[in-house]
Amino acid sequence: MDPIPTIRARTSAPAPAPAPAATLRRRLVAAGAAVATVGAGLGLRAVAAGSVAKYGGDALYTVLVLTLVILLAPRLTPLRAAGTALAISWAVEFLQLSPWPAELARHSPVARLVLGSTFNAPDLFWYAAGAAAGCLVHRALRPGRRGAGRVPLSRRG
Repeated sequence: MDPIPTIRARTSAPAPAPAPAATLRRRLVAAGAAVATVGAGLGLRAVAAGSVAKYGGDALYTVLVLTLVILLAPRLTPLRAAGTALAISWAVEFLQLSPWPAELARHSPVARLVLGSTFNAPDLFWYAAGAAAGCLVHRALRPGRRGAGRVPLSRRG
């Protein structure tokens, strides 16, 4: 038995917080992505109709929510940001089971765009598809952290 207690090194240290410039850069990219997503949604509506426009718009809705989540919380991991966007999208969809979104939609085109008016179960799948696609793009654009903050295991001799 060793009379001197030893402290084991942690196998992974928390990732350092991004610098203010990196946070600002993430927010700017998220803002640009939000504008591009709105443009993609409007473009999709202009060139497509029926199910393609509807369900493509649903997926893009969640991508837009994801960009807004990143804008507000740029330090979130891609998976957490996408999960948050999906939860918000699903919450809005389930809110449509109540009469409030339809009533608001009658009085405001903006409320109709943001809240919708009627519940449609297939929308839930397309929101998940949008969250997954947005997560993959977010992960691809995020600076690599492979091995960042890791402490190598020491050999015992």
